[in-house]
Formats: sequence, C-alpha cells, structure tokens
Amino acid sequence: MKKVIMATLVASMSFCGVLQAQPTDGGTINVVVQPEPPSLMMGMYFNATTQQVGGNIFEGLLRYDKNLDPFPLLAETWESSEDGKTWTFHLKEGVTWHDGQPFTSADVVFSIDELLRETNPRLRASLAFVDSITAPDDHTVVFELNEPFGPFIRLFEVGTTPILPKHIYAGTEYKTNPANHHPVGTGPFRFVEWQRGSYIHLAKNEAYHVEGLPHIDDLYWHVIPDAASRSVAFETGRIDVLPGGSIENFDIPRISALDNSCTTTDGWELFSPHAWLWLNNRQGPMADVRFRQAVMYAMDREFAKDVLWNGYGKIAQGPVGSKTRFFDASVPAYEYDPAKAKALLADMGYDGTPVSIMPMPYGETWQRWAEVIRQNLDDVGIETTIVSTDVAGWNQRLSDWDFDISFTYLYQYGDPALGVSRTYTTDNIAQGSPWNNVQGYSNAEIDQWFSEAAVAFPDEKRMELYSQIQHKLVDEVPVAWLMELEFPTIYNCKIENLIDSAIGVNDAFGTAWIKQ
Repeated sequence: MKKVIMATLVASMSFCGVLQAQPTDGGTINVVVQPEPPSLMMGMYFNATTQQVGGNIFEGLLRYDKNLDPFPLLAETWESSEDGKTWTFHLKEGVTWHDGQPFTSADVVFSIDELLRETNPRLRASLAFVDSITAPDDHTVVFELNEPFGPFIRLFEVGTTPILPKHIYAGTEYKTNPANHHPVGTGPFRFVEWQRGSYIHLAKNEAYHVEGLPHIDDLYWHVIPDAASRSVAFETGRIDVLPGGSIENFDIPRISALDNSCTTTDGWELFSPHAWLWLNNRQGPMADVRFRQAVMYAMDREFAKDVLWNGYGKIAQGPVGSKTRFFDASVPAYEYDPAKAKALLADMGYDGTPVSIMPMPYGETWQRWAEVIRQNLDDVGIETTIVSTDVAGWNQRLSDWDFDISFTYLYQYGDPALGVSRTYTTDNIAQGSPWNNVQGYSNAEIDQWFSEAAVAFPDEKRMELYSQIQHKLVDEVPVAWLMELEFPTIYNCKIENLIDSAIGVNDAFGTAWIKQ
C-alpha cells in the first residue's frame, strides 16, 4: 500500500490555519446568512447558505487547504494501493455525535453508500467509480474502485460528503425525518434554535474531538433580507461577518474602508465560482458557432470586472478556471473586439433576429451586468431585450430550456471531473435542472475525452486530455464565459483566523477566535 498522508505530518494542523497569536476563548460571533436556508441538512439540501451554516454542525472525513491538499478531520490517516483502486481511511477514535452517541465507520458507510447515493446527484456521479464501501472494524473504511478515479481524494469535504448519524437516519424517510429540524452532527458547534425569518443559533460543542476547539461560545446567523440593512448592521456592530455576496458589490468599497473592517477573498479555492452566459444552442442564431463567437468578442468583460465587481475576480479564459486543476493557460483568449464580432455576424448572414437576456435574480449587480451585456450586443448589431424573473421563475425557465441567453455561475470543485464536465457532456442534457448541460451542447469527441480524462493515469495524461477539451470548447463556445468570480468576505478585525480552508466560512468558525 502507498501511504498518502500521515497524521504526524499534520498533527499541529488538525485545522490548517497556523495561528499567529495566542487564541482566547469565549464570546459570540454574529454572521449574516442570505438568503435564509431552506434547511440545515447537509447532503439533502445543496443551497449555498445551507452549506454555510450546516458546515459548522456537520463534518466530512477531510478538510482541504488553499492548495486543495487534504488534511485530517474525521479521518486521521488514509492510504491508497499502488494502482489507485483501493483507498483505506483510518478514522479518529473518541468522536461522538452531538447527542452523545459514538461515531464509527458504520456512520461513514451508511452516509456515503446509502443516504448520499440517493440524495446527492453530484456525488452519485463520482460514486459510479466505487464498487464497494466496507468497514472491517469500527474505525476503518475501505473503498474499492472499479478503476482509478483522479479526483477521488477531493470528494470528502463537508459540502460534498457530509457524514450523518446512522442511528438517526437508517430506515427512515431522509427528508421527512423529524431530526432534520434539530440536526445532529460531530462538528464544533451544535444546533440550539432557529427563529425563522430572524436567526439561527449554534453553540459550542463542549465535547468536540479537537482539543482546545472551538474557541467561540455562540454563533448567531442573522436573516436580514434587505442588502442595505445588512450593510447598516455591519456598520453599527450588530453583525461581525458578511460572507461573500452578502451585500451589493457597489457597497463593498465603502464597507471595506470602515475602521476595524477586514476583507479577504480567501476560502473560495475549492469552489472556484465560474460565471458565464448560457447560450441556447438549440434555437435561433445561438445555434450558429459564429454567433456564439461573436458574443464573446462583443463583450467588454474588463469593464464589468472593474466597474461592476470592483476589480475582484479574473476574466474567464474558457471552461476551466485558473484555480482548478488542469487549467491550460495556452488556450486562446477572446479579447474585446467589436469589429471582429461584426465580421462574424456578417459572415453567418445574421438577419437581426432579436434575442432575450435573462439576468440572475440575485441582486442589483446581476441586473446591471445584464444591462452592460445588452449594450455590448446592441453595439455590434444584435438586438436584445432583458427578461427579468424571480428565483423560482429563473429556475423554471432554465429547467424548461425556455431562454435565449441567461446568466449563471457554477462551482468547479477543484477538478474538471467534479465541476466542469457536467456542463458539456451529452449525457447531462436533461430538462428539469438549471445546473446541468442547459445549453444543449453535444459533441461526441468531447464526451469521449471527458470520460477518458476522469480515469486517466498519471496526471500528465489527464492534463493532455483536459488541454484538448479546453481548446475544443473555446473554439466552439457552447457558453459565453464571463469571469472567475471572487466574493470578498468582510469581517470585524477583532476576529482572528476566520478563513483557514478552501471552503471559507462554510467550516470557518471552529478555529476562529475573538481578539481581546
């Protein structure tokens, strides 16, 4: 067996932040949660805010640092066979659930092989490479793969693979289990109370399995629907932490400049949010690759980055973000070139057929971005209208393929096999979801390359295949890539060690402390 990582190498880094001063215990941190989550049940609900709050109640086997390297949490050590087909995890002993019951390998096998196979479609796709999950003893779990799967070791963060208590969920209807209203995890904080429309209260897990943690006594997640009111709450000291996206972009410079206001863009490394325009490849001028290329040349993405996003983020070069593994920097870039856009439209014989643009219903920034894109397209002769919706309408129209052009952003999860391929493979064209191959792009060569790249060995072979994919997709433009987004987290500078992993506030507060 090949040892991948030893606990002794990270004994001082059970949580990967290296503290710069002596931490102090006690105190309360108040955080904005927007919008209010539908549930706190990780593994059953996948909303961003469910993960923000729930990630401090539940845990995965591993955490990941900002380079996406794994380090221990519920698993202390792990190893793989030389052929990459057998992975063995050795679990931490002495861990208990918030109700006092012991955590064992049975919880891991149940969570991953039964509950999450049913409830988590994104994980289910990766588990297709897993033939069996067994527990030879109470603190060992063995995964047998049918073939090597490159990103396997990056599947175990809490948002993707939360470990849930078997003694509560086995044999029940998962989504209607009464325990969902009072979630029980192994994490640094336990659930206390949820006043709908007002706040969610978590308290320190006194029996937490990492010695000396957490430092904070109480966490309050406040529901404040109005963006301006969220800014005021931070200014007045009612709120200590504004997670990324909590306030409108145009307000970020002012709030960041306040005394004792600290800002970081760390904590998005695993997610690497990628924004683009869905272009409905099935209909109208979007079915012509020359039109799609013209859209790319018509967009002034630097203006959007500098003006709408206050310089945060990076222009997206193609389907794979620069922080995601196997990014190919040699992919040709689409510069802002209205003349080239007009030439492509003339070459295809574009007859002026109008198209509609549907912004994301996530606040004023997205509405302004749609206005900018409309002006860019109008400038090259593409007549456009903006069709605004609420969240439910946006979801429904995309799910029904009832759109021409629409904004979106998706997470990349550190590896193209986990967060990129789902957007471009033919087998992921299905009505009913706004998160799959919504644009309807289909290319048998791309399908084959993505399939081969997921299991190729070694990484050099994966890089070769993903490079081919990126060059091909950038030429065919199934979607119009916009930006690699950055969402700054703004917080009171009295809070120390807030962001210490690749998923940011989603599991941050177990190591944070308040400077006295």
